[in-house]
Amino acid sequence: MEITCENTGIAQSAILSEKVKGNALSTSEEEYVACLLGKMNLDRVNRTSAPVVMKKGTYVSYIKRLLDFIIALAAFIIVSPVNIVLAVCTYFDVGSPIIFKQTRIGKNGKPFEIIKFRNMTNETDKDGKLLPASERVTKFGKFLRKYSLDELMNFWSVIKGDMSLIGPRPLPLFFNERYSERHKMRNVVRPGLECPRVLKNSEISKYHAQFENDIWYVENMGFLTDCYLVLQLVKMVFNVKYRSMGASSGSYFVGYDENGYATSMLKIRKTHPEYLEAFNKIQEKEQRKEDDAGEDAVAEGVGSLGRGEKHVVAV
Repeated sequence: MEITCENTGIAQSAILSEKVKGNALSTSEEEYVACLLGKMNLDRVNRTSAPVVMKKGTYVSYIKRLLDFIIALAAFIIVSPVNIVLAVCTYFDVGSPIIFKQTRIGKNGKPFEIIKFRNMTNETDKDGKLLPASERVTKFGKFLRKYSLDELMNFWSVIKGDMSLIGPRPLPLFFNERYSERHKMRNVVRPGLECPRVLKNSEISKYHAQFENDIWYVENMGFLTDCYLVLQLVKMVFNVKYRSMGASSGSYFVGYDENGYATSMLKIRKTHPEYLEAFNKIQEKEQRKEDDAGEDAVAEGVGSLGRGEKHVVAV
């Protein structure tokens, strides 16, 4: 059976309306591949994935939020002088505005705006889509990312109740359409500043490992779990190797491969170049249609002049 995904794009996705801030990130090529993978593999992944049972209790329902608020408020006050310095440096680096806002997936799938110090330019490609982060981040931005200084404003999101100190990382809204039902369960809790890895499997993709680790957290939340993960988070902050890896940007999650693993655009380029070839053929086909339509319009105009039709030009 032939599967096609012609004319895919952000305009067809209600969740990616122009009102959603900072989500014009997925290229037409990525949209096409995400559509293709969704049609080929998503139903099968949903049928074969294990169900998720969220951990509940007094800590999860009440105490966790109270501790988040108290700790985040204290941290926000302590780092305020640092934030002021970073704000000034950011202004001289990328200009105004100094704050980057992006709509992310929040608790129960409810969108919220995450705020950070800007560390990238707004350069776009020929289609008006933002260039990959690696091509837009500034030198000062790389410094901010390496030491996670651009994340300090996230304490405000924790204070507001949009985020937690520990929890699955908040990801762009367009990911929600690509998740399996199992991985959508990472959204039943507040997103966190970080969810340090407990499950480690180097044989599966980065995104699949991240999502499965998030699901583990949803099923094992508790006071002792959070204490352990906070200690791991502190180690991560002072781990030079980890900071360097975090400062570099990979490609976006586009769906699930034939083995049921969450995969990225970068991996698809290596394993399934035929998907990209199909996309390029569609683009060439659409371009030919536009060229033919333009030629027909010119021919019609010349024909009408030959028939002596009057053309009134308003001035």
